[in-house]
This record gives sequence, C-alpha cells and structure tokens, in this order.
Amino acid sequence: MPSHYDIEMRLDVRVPMRDGVALSTDLYLPKDRGPFPTVLVRTPYGNNMEAMIEKARRLANRGYVCALQDTRGRWDSEGDYEPLVTDGEDGFDTQEWIGRQEWSNGRIGMSGGSYLGWVQWASAPLASRHLTCMAPRVICTEWFEGMVYLGGALQWNVLMTWGMRTNGRTGQNIDFHHWTEAFRGLPLNQADELAGRNLPFFKNWIAHPTYDDYWKGLDVSARWGDITAPAFNMGGWYDLYAQHTFDNFNGLRAHGATPEARRSRLIIGPWAHSLSVSPRTGDIDFGPDSQVDLDALELQWLDHWLKGIPGGIVDEPPLRLCIMGINEWRDEHEWPLARTDWQRWHLHSRGSANSVLGDGVLAPEPPGEEPADRFTYDPRYPVQTMGGNNCCSPHIVPWGPYDQRPVEMRGDVLCYTGEVLTEDLEVTGPITLVLYAETDAPDTDWTGKLVDVWPSGYAMNLCDGILRARYRESRTDPTLLEPGKVYRYEVDLGVTGHVFKKGHAVRLEVSSSNFPRFDRNPNTGHALGVDTEQRPAQQTVHHSTACPSHVVLPVIPHR
Repeated sequence: MPSHYDIEMRLDVRVPMRDGVALSTDLYLPKDRGPFPTVLVRTPYGNNMEAMIEKARRLANRGYVCALQDTRGRWDSEGDYEPLVTDGEDGFDTQEWIGRQEWSNGRIGMSGGSYLGWVQWASAPLASRHLTCMAPRVICTEWFEGMVYLGGALQWNVLMTWGMRTNGRTGQNIDFHHWTEAFRGLPLNQADELAGRNLPFFKNWIAHPTYDDYWKGLDVSARWGDITAPAFNMGGWYDLYAQHTFDNFNGLRAHGATPEARRSRLIIGPWAHSLSVSPRTGDIDFGPDSQVDLDALELQWLDHWLKGIPGGIVDEPPLRLCIMGINEWRDEHEWPLARTDWQRWHLHSRGSANSVLGDGVLAPEPPGEEPADRFTYDPRYPVQTMGGNNCCSPHIVPWGPYDQRPVEMRGDVLCYTGEVLTEDLEVTGPITLVLYAETDAPDTDWTGKLVDVWPSGYAMNLCDGILRARYRESRTDPTLLEPGKVYRYEVDLGVTGHVFKKGHAVRLEVSSSNFPRFDRNPNTGHALGVDTEQRPAQQTVHHSTACPSHVVLPVIPHR
C-alpha cells in the first residue's frame, strides 16, 4: 500500500437519517481504489473549520477516509437543533451508511473532543458492527451531574457561555455581552432572555433539576455493557470533565461488552479543556515535557484498531498521568491507584478560621472539643471564581491554576492550612470533603477547594466542588433542611494528581459560593430557577469529637 495518498474531496454529501432528515457530511478520501477505514467526526460547531479540515486531509494522506459531519440542526444539516437528544441514533445511522459505501472497508473510528466526544459515546451503546474504536476527549457520559447539575448546583458559566455561543444554526459571537450583568440575571429560567438570547434547551434543563427520566435517557454510563468499541480517553486535571474522564475509563474497562472494549486507555495532563496546546495553564508553566502530541497518539490508536498495525500505545499500561508539582509523566494500571493511603486530614480552629488571616488548621489528628467556625453567605456578594475546572470561555472566566489569595482574604471563606511539609507529599486520586455543618436557611450550598500553598504564599488551586444541601441524600428526591440542625455532607472535590513539595503546605477552603462557575443559591428553598429573592444565610461549620469535619486525601506512598 502507498505511504502517502493524494486527496479527493466530496463536500456536502447528504446522509439520510431514519426520520428522513439529511445531515451534511464532507468526505476526504484517498485517491485510490480502496476500500479504506473511516474516521468519523460529528460536530455542532461547523465541519468547515480550518483545524478540522487540516486533520481530515492528514488522515486522508495516510489512507483513511475522513467524514466530517454537521450534527442535526446545525450549519448545513437539516432538522432542528436540540443538544444531546438525537446524537445516538444519528451517529448510528451515519455509521451504518458509511459501512454501505464502496470506499468503506467496514471499519470506523471516531474522533473529537467535548461535544465531539459526546457524540461518540452517545452512539456507542447502539453497537453498530462498523464502529471499531473511539478517541473521545474531555467529555462526560452522564449529563445531569457531568455538565449541568454538579452537586446539584448549575454549572452556570458553562451553561451561559457555551449555551449562547451554540444558539441557533450557526456560531454566535458572545464577546460583546456584558457578562458581569448576564451572569447575575434573575430569575435563572429567564437569564438567557435577559442577556438577549432565547435558548429553549437551556430552559428545558433548568426545568429538570433532578435526575429524572429526561436525564436517564441521556446517561450512557448506565450502558457500559452494551459498548463493543474500545475508547482512548483524553483529559486534563483542570478540565471540567476531569473526574468523568476517569469514570468513562473505569466503566468501559470493567463492563465493556467485548475484550476489545475492556482494553480502553486514558491520558491526563496538567491541561484545561483545550488540552495540550501550551506548557502554560493559568498561572503555571508546567514545562515543555507537559505537552504531548495527542494527535500522534490517537493515530497510533487508529492504526492499531482500524489497520491492524501492531504495537504503539495499545500495548502500554492503560493509564498515563502527568503528576503536577514535579511535572513528571507516569504509567499506572488502575484508578484509584491500588497503593493509595486514604488519609483523613481534619479541620481545626479556635473558632476564627475566617480568611487566610484566621486560625484555621488542617491536620491528620482528629479534633477535640473545639468551637465552630461561622460566616455569613450572602448570594448578592458571592465568592468569585478564580480559575479552576471551568469551560468554555477562558477570556470571560479563566480556567486552570491561579493565585487564590484574593479569595482567601474574604471573611466568608474559611481557610484551614496544614503545617509546612518537611518532605514531599503526593496526592493523586479523588478528593472528598466530609463536612458537619448547619445553616439558618431551608437550603444553601457548601463548597470546598484543595490548595497548594507555596513558600512565597502563592496559593495554587488544584480541584474544587460544591454540594447543594437539598441534594445531600439523593439527586432524585431532594429534601430541604431543618434550619439550625447539624447535617453531615459529602462534597465531591473532583480529582487531582499533584505533589506538594517540601516547604509547601496543604490548604482547604470552605465556603458557600464559587460564582459564576456555579449559580448562587438564594437560600430560600424555593423551586430552582424561579427566584428573584435572595437572602443571607448564617453558616456554621463544626469540627469536634462528635462532628469531625475532614477532607479525605489519596496519599501515594514514596516508592
């Protein structure tokens, strides 16, 4: 076979779906008799983007047909656009169509990140005999908590910015919105209109604030056992889907329908949603070794499954992690790591942990009889988002690691800081905050953030999370609080892979808002989305023998 092929382009090929809707598909084919394997890319962002075309041409040069398809209701494709809903069937129908073409050898791989990753997972449980492998980047497979309601709180920045950009048939410029005002629009179910847009799917998602049948129908994580194709998962520690990238890896490795599906892989680096585009993420330069040619790795994956070329990443350990702090790559075999030492680091204070200037301490020793910490959470003046696992407009709300000291100077942010470390401490895995707390409101939020404090005082955020109190027991049947009663909360702070260097310290922040990453809880207990009222809440965090608030750290022993 030739090592390089000339290219034939067939643009705006109309691919019929089962309901008669035709989806516009651009084909990039090797100029040869074939048949060839196909790489399918389905996108709502336009199949005529320069980077996408360049990738399609590279693949065609190497003996692949590359099919770039506009999803339903977007750009040149027919139909109505409703995110997520028809992507499974449309993907399956496209795969079956490709398999019938004279230029196809019947093997299909899929490629792409974010929504382009979702369409891969959406079609996979339908198990087309032609879908041979996938390479999804930075995406979840369960949308209720994966993107929309993390811990029961709306991921407001994503829904507003991505939602407005994806409004209508073509891309929308959102750079001229007054975002300080747009994010604060109330009631939430009219925030799109207050900012000048009309997003029916946005209103629909706000109208489904529990994990009901609507969300269950979009939950691929319940169908691992139907998936026959292996997946090469790619993610970033500062991507909003970081934890879900591991969930996808574990789900398919454990429950995939075929031995091939159970050979799935994962790579994760110190990257945000855009992945390996620069050695710098946020404030931090992670060095040139932090960058990886993900397209080259993906090509090895495609070559193995679609062309039968042996070797490459398929024969290597299934996990490739870049451990921050030391900025070193390491191969692993499971997640969480089998050698993890799960340590409880407890919250302590003399009752004044408010701000970084307070007396909050984080230590492995459990608390005795200590006074509680108190603060006022006022949703009119929320704690500002300072980087983190955000998406998808870093020029509006930055993503990645940033100095948290401006946030930590607030009286409504409790700071618990460990002793200066006398040796390196690696924390790699999922992070959970167990909080014993009370409020005088019928509902409120609890937030947590894990921070690396440098000798200079620089406070580098690693991961964070939120829990809306009414969802403390169930995401299907939320229940309001009894004001003044102490409840036990488990706040999922996401995942990290990081070494706290000697001379650094571990810090935990606790508060009740992280805005505009998450919407503000108005503390009223009313139905989601209808409030224009906001009321302050008096918050109390306990750390005592009876109420031992703590964070669970996955400490990795030195080898």
